[in-house]
Formats: sequence, structure tokens, C-alpha cells
Amino acid sequence: MSTIDIHAHHTMSAAKAQEAADMLAQDLSAKFAIDYGWDGDEINFERPGVHGQILVQKDEIHIVAHLGLLLLMLKGPIEQEIYRYLEEHFGCTF
Repeated sequence: MSTIDIHAHHTMSAAKAQEAADMLAQDLSAKFAIDYGWDGDEINFERPGVHGQILVQKDEIHIVAHLGLLLLMLKGPIEQEIYRYLEEHFGCTF
């Protein structure tokens, strides 16, 4: 198993950041059949081969994804897509 662990800073309000994170989770759900749900400020997600959390705080977002063996070879492209999404939709800096 391999882990993606990304911390990023944003300048959105907490409500706007949660809204953007929810849109991210909806997008992942539609594209990759990922189940997700909110638990406070955290989105938990899973599907066969991957599970993790998206923690949304006032000025930071923290994404952890645990990839199974079948997705191990895609770790780099998945990380790049996460960084792109965070820059585009959250205005994040790293």
C-alpha cells in the first residue's frame, strides 16, 4: 500500500473551502465511483483500492489517500491531478 499525503494552504473562508471540497468529493464520486461522507470538517472516502480523508480547515486542506496495489503505478499522476485541482479550485499554495 502507498500513501499520498498533501498539505496545502488556501485563502478561502471555511464555508467556501468546505463547499469546494464537497464539489471535489462529488466529482471523484461521479468519475471513479467513490463513496464519501462528511464527519465534521473531514470527508472520508473509499472504494476498492483506495480510501482516505480530506480535512478542510480555515486556511489549510489536508488530503490523505491510501492506494492499494492496483493503483500503486498511478500514484504520480494521481498526486499531480490533486495538486492541479487544489491550485485551480482552492487557489492553494504549496
